Amino acid sequence: MNDQIKQNIVLVGFMGAGKTTVGKELAYRLNYKFMDTDYMIEEKTATTINEIFRIHGEEYFRDLETSLLKELTRDLTGTILSTGGGIPVREENIQIMRKLGYVVYLKLSRDTMIERLKGDTKRPLLKGYDLAERVDNLLKSREAYYRKAAHDIIISDNLSKEEIVDAILSGYKKLK
Repeated sequence: MNDQIKQNIVLVGFMGAGKTTVGKELAYRLNYKFMDTDYMIEEKTATTINEIFRIHGEEYFRDLETSLLKELTRDLTGTILSTGGGIPVREENIQIMRKLGYVVYLKLSRDTMIERLKGDTKRPLLKGYDLAERVDNLLKSREAYYRKAAHDIIISDNLSKEEIVDAILSGYKKLK
């Protein structure tokens, strides 16, 4: 693995998997920066992801994600990067993320995901759908991409935030 991978951790997984929560704790423990691709896109475009989806559609949003990842390859170091749930659906993004850092897939069971996403009104891909059916369909279409992107997979259903961080750090430290 190259030196850049040793300097960054990239978190992937389904919406509600805890990438932001775990990422912030990881950043704190390692004294790294924390960055979130969804937040960065909202900052760059001065609008919400919901608005981007509503006005321009999902494909446009995926283009923004790819463009952002490419920008990050220039000088990202000492960073925990939390990614949007759909970012690995493009092969190009998988390759970029694996170059950016040590990629960890935070994996949850279907039931845990549904429980965490109940009542969520912020996520555009869940609006107007039966939640369980939508989670099933999205997970079925994304699972292979998450696995392909990941250097490590942490099954995090029954783990605390601290236990997840410990598991990630255990794999990460083996690289150093």
